[in-house]
Amino acid sequence: MIRTVSPPFDTLQEWLAWQETLHPRAIDPGLERIAAVAGRMQLLTPEYAVVTVAGTNGKGSCVAFLESILLCAGYRVGAYTSPHLLRYNERVRIEGGEAGNAALCNAFQRINEARDGISLTYFEFSTLAALYLFRQERVDIALLEVGLGGRLDAVNVVDPDVALLAGIDLDHTDWLGESREQIGWEKAGIMRAGKAAVCGDPGPPQSVSKHAVEIGARLFRAGPDFKAVRDGEKWNWEGPETRYTDLPLPALQGVHQLRNAAAVIMALELLADRYPVAWECLLAGLSRTSLPGRFQIIPGDVELILDVAHNVQAAATLAETLGTRPCAGRTSIVLGMLADKDIDGFVEALAPQADCWHFASLPVERGLDAAALVGQTGRCVSWPVKCHESVYLAYLDAMQDARAGDRIVVCGSFHTVAELLMMKDNQEDPDNGWNKN
Repeated sequence: MIRTVSPPFDTLQEWLAWQETLHPRAIDPGLERIAAVAGRMQLLTPEYAVVTVAGTNGKGSCVAFLESILLCAGYRVGAYTSPHLLRYNERVRIEGGEAGNAALCNAFQRINEARDGISLTYFEFSTLAALYLFRQERVDIALLEVGLGGRLDAVNVVDPDVALLAGIDLDHTDWLGESREQIGWEKAGIMRAGKAAVCGDPGPPQSVSKHAVEIGARLFRAGPDFKAVRDGEKWNWEGPETRYTDLPLPALQGVHQLRNAAAVIMALELLADRYPVAWECLLAGLSRTSLPGRFQIIPGDVELILDVAHNVQAAATLAETLGTRPCAGRTSIVLGMLADKDIDGFVEALAPQADCWHFASLPVERGLDAAALVGQTGRCVSWPVKCHESVYLAYLDAMQDARAGDRIVVCGSFHTVAELLMMKDNQEDPDNGWNKN
């Protein structure tokens, strides 16, 4: 039985269950609480360098590229990302390995002692744990992925040496504003006066550049300041002072990954005085980067593609990427989404690539059931449409209908992809269609 009374606890699961009940609101932007606790723990001025990554889409990919390249270069790298897919431990990585249960529990205990009655959210606990473990493990550089927004996100409690903004679009509008200009300003809040910032969005809202000028940040923008130029199966990168040619296409699939990789190289150029990266490590890092659920292809007679796309911009990118690699047969979409997303816009963006839809219920907070999902897609969804009680059942039905040469795309939420990955992990059904190699 899980204890939810008071710590300390014996297991990671107990700690996490308790954290979910500690603060009255799951999402509560603001830096006052975490700054107070981080100050008591002496975490506000880390000895390691910090790269903070924000953006509507592309944050996780940028962190993965940076981590892969810097590890190859021999640096001791800490990476903090969210949400996780299968295990909470995925959120905190040191030298490429996930933090262990004991280390996380010890970090939580230190945080609980330091907070002295200050209420913290689940995400604030995880952010403090990452910062604590990075200090304990004496990392050379930490890569911090913003959870929501930027300006008031817990990650923004520490000053980055380089701020990196990936794609910017509409999402979390209840918290960040209903326009790209408002959202861009919130995300630009990770910039710091006198420090470098990189914007990988080729058409960012004006609020990003405006904020950089107002605070005196040195902003490097995709297009005017650096760019990626594809040349067949290679690509070139051009920056303010450096040009790289004959780069391998990123290992991460998707048309947008070239933009993410270009922004990452710009960030590395800005860090080069402290953290030089050899040409060979740049090549190897780009070629080896992996990230589950980002246009993740599982080959077979029926190809399976897993993608955590959950907003309109990501759906449009997913559709574009699917269009660059047409399949011989039909494309079935297995879709599960949260209620606070632009579902109609998402489906409309993806519809040109869909021959059949399998709508799945998501039994999580804010998750929609399949019938409600259909009800929000009336003007653009193509038929046929089937509804299912779970992602697992939707996938099985799609597989039953599929023939060799078809493909199945599973998308709409981290939760949607996670359910399929858990199924793959468990391998309970020998006939479920997964390749066990």
